[in-house]
Amino acid sequence: MYPRGREIVLGISGGISAYKSCDLLRRFQDLGFLITVVPTRASLNFVGLSTWEALSGRPVPTDLWNNVHQVPHIALAKQADAIVIAPATADIMAKVAAGIADDLLTNIILASAVPVIFVPAMHTEMWLAAATQANVHLLRSRGHQVIEPDSGKLTSGDVGVGRYPESSKIIDCLTATLQSRADLQGRSILISTGGTREAIDPVRFIGNNSSGRQGYALAYAAITRGAKVTLVAANSTLKDIEGVETVHVTTALEMQAALEAHFDKADVVIMAAAVADVRPSAFNTRKISKDDLSEIPVIKNPDITKELSQRKSAQIMIGFAAQTADSRAEGLALASAKMKDKGLAIVYFNDVSGGAIFGSDKTAGVILTAAGDTYEFDSGPKLTLANTILDLARDKLGYPND
Repeated sequence: MYPRGREIVLGISGGISAYKSCDLLRRFQDLGFLITVVPTRASLNFVGLSTWEALSGRPVPTDLWNNVHQVPHIALAKQADAIVIAPATADIMAKVAAGIADDLLTNIILASAVPVIFVPAMHTEMWLAAATQANVHLLRSRGHQVIEPDSGKLTSGDVGVGRYPESSKIIDCLTATLQSRADLQGRSILISTGGTREAIDPVRFIGNNSSGRQGYALAYAAITRGAKVTLVAANSTLKDIEGVETVHVTTALEMQAALEAHFDKADVVIMAAAVADVRPSAFNTRKISKDDLSEIPVIKNPDITKELSQRKSAQIMIGFAAQTADSRAEGLALASAKMKDKGLAIVYFNDVSGGAIFGSDKTAGVILTAAGDTYEFDSGPKLTLANTILDLARDKLGYPND
């Protein structure tokens, strides 16, 4: 199973600039981060609970003593990839520096081993106070990030250092800290995955062994790199990835309809599903007797990849070629022919003899491109392959800021 996405705890402490964290939350979401907001009680005087729930799309915990049986401070600490405190008041930095944990947010920080980023925002005299500067030095010495506040007009009307930094500055610190990237921001990626099933009768179907793991790995990798992702999943038992629009289908015709509905808005289309080549020409509403099951008349399913490729405008089409060839050379030749026949820019060839690869978190094969390049992928996680494929797609798209 793949994780749902990069998880951020966004702590809100009691400063007037708490409203600026509404923009920060949205900017984090644009980059594929999943946000749990944990406000202090004082901060709710500035931005209310309903606002944070509406913006984050999640429940907003505020009290250490609610749902005690779930041990919320430990659960949130384990879930997070990073904790961002914005705004960070002098008070909360002093508490964390002293190891005080008297509310939910400070308990999460104390219980967590992930990076913590403080975004100070306060009046100049408070920021420059000896106690605050000593606490900042102590927090940094423990490995925490404390962003320097900006200079400018403050709430009091004064002008000086202590202003809430621009969202871009905070994002740069977070992505650098996590060694993260959002190189697919603004791009739309459409992915098919799983194995279609074609019903013979209420009990039996024509299908295959695809688990959908590779498609889910691609969707997870894409969402964490800032893309808008639609996943058309056939008969997979994997959990939906938060932030990914997942369309569940059963048959090849249902998959075709779902892909066609989203195709025109996609920049990249990755066909990782194993689509049944045929379907029964008629569905029996009653279970067929074993004695009568001597043959099943079938008709061909549409070649979804080829048909989509024929209607593409600027979409980059990527496919998979699972083969059971007698030799590696034969398998590569079949994959290359498939790439040309279906108008693909990239195809991934792997040998599935003996049921290899299906249902596994690892894969091995060769990436081929229409330009004639080949990339060997030795046995490794499907998530690693997903990022390698997305790297190639990104290079063909060009970086958003190029």
